[in-house]
Amino acid sequence: MARNNPLSLGRDLAIDLGTANTLIYVRGQGIVLDEPSVVAINANDGRPVAVGLEAKRMIGRTPNHIKAIRPLKDGVIADFEVCEKMLRYFIQKVHASKWSKPRMVICVPSGITGVEQRAVQDAAEYATSEKVFIIEEPMAAAIGAGMPVHEPSGNMIVDIGGGTTEVAVISLGGIVTAQSVRVAGDELDEAVLQYIKKEFSLAIGERTAEEIKIQMGSAWPMEQEITADIRGRDLISGLPRTLQVTTEHIREALAEPISAIIDAVKTTLDKTPPELAADIMQDGIMLTGGGALLGGLDERLSHETGMPIRVADEPLYSVVIGSGRALENIDAMRGLMSLGGER
Repeated sequence: MARNNPLSLGRDLAIDLGTANTLIYVRGQGIVLDEPSVVAINANDGRPVAVGLEAKRMIGRTPNHIKAIRPLKDGVIADFEVCEKMLRYFIQKVHASKWSKPRMVICVPSGITGVEQRAVQDAAEYATSEKVFIIEEPMAAAIGAGMPVHEPSGNMIVDIGGGTTEVAVISLGGIVTAQSVRVAGDELDEAVLQYIKKEFSLAIGERTAEEIKIQMGSAWPMEQEITADIRGRDLISGLPRTLQVTTEHIREALAEPISAIIDAVKTTLDKTPPELAADIMQDGIMLTGGGALLGGLDERLSHETGMPIRVADEPLYSVVIGSGRALENIDAMRGLMSLGGER
C-alpha cells in the first residue's frame, strides 16, 4: 500500500513517527512514504550520510566514523537533533514545495510526558511545519482499524509498535482508560538476541534478531513447528558459527516480553467500566501494529482474557491511516487532537 513518491504536492501531512518506521500520509493522496526511522551520521562533522532504508542497511556494518542512529527509543525522541534532521529529510522528500508550510498531524504514545510531547512538536515545527496537531496513537490506530470511536460503546485497541505497546478503551471519541508499556517490537528483538547469546553462546546482530522474530516468532504453539539455521559469532572461539534453532526456542525467548504485553491488556480490562467491558466481550479486542503479525498472538490473548480477538486489516498502517483520516476531516476530528504551538 505504501508508496515512495518524491513528487507529492499535497499540502497537509499526517505522520506516524514510529520507533521502528516513519510513515507519512499526504492529504488527498494517501500513504506516500514508509521508511525505517534510522539515520547514518558521519561522526567527524555530524552530517547525515543516509536516512531511512539506506541507513538501516548500514546497521552493524559501518566503519568507525559512521554511526547508524535510531533517534527514537521507546516511542519518544532520544536524540532531538538527529530526529529533526530525519523528519526534515522525509518531509522534503514528499512535500516538494519549499515555500508553503504544511499543517501536520503527528502521533504520540498515550503515556508520553509533557516534555516528551513538546519535543515531538518542536521537531515537527523545526522541520518546516505551520501547525502541528497531536493525536494519541491508540486513538489513531482505532480510527485506522475502522472502529466506531464516536459511538457510545466500548472499543478496545492493542497497538504493538516498535517501542511501545498502547492498550486503550475508547468510547464517545475519548480514551476512557489506557496503558502504555515500553515493551514492544524492540524488546522482542532484544529478547531473541539475549536468548541466543545465553543459551547457545552465539552473538548475533540486531537485524538478524529481528529477522528471526519475523520468520520464526510465535506466542502460541504452531500447527507445524519449523527449524532454521542462523549465523553468528561463537563467544568462546570468536569464530563464525552456524546454529540450528526451532520455533519452540524462539517462543521461549519471547515469553517474558509477551507476558508483559498480556499483563498490560489485563490491567486495562480490570480498569474498564462494566458497561464498556460488556461491549468488548461482544465485539472483541482489536490488534494493530507490527506486533499484531506475531504468529499465534491472537490465540494467546484470547486464551488469557477469554475475549474474542480481531487483527486489523492492515496492522502496520493502522496508525498512519487513522491520522490521515483525522487530517482529511480535520474540523470534525479536532476534538480528538491537541494543537501544538505555532511558529
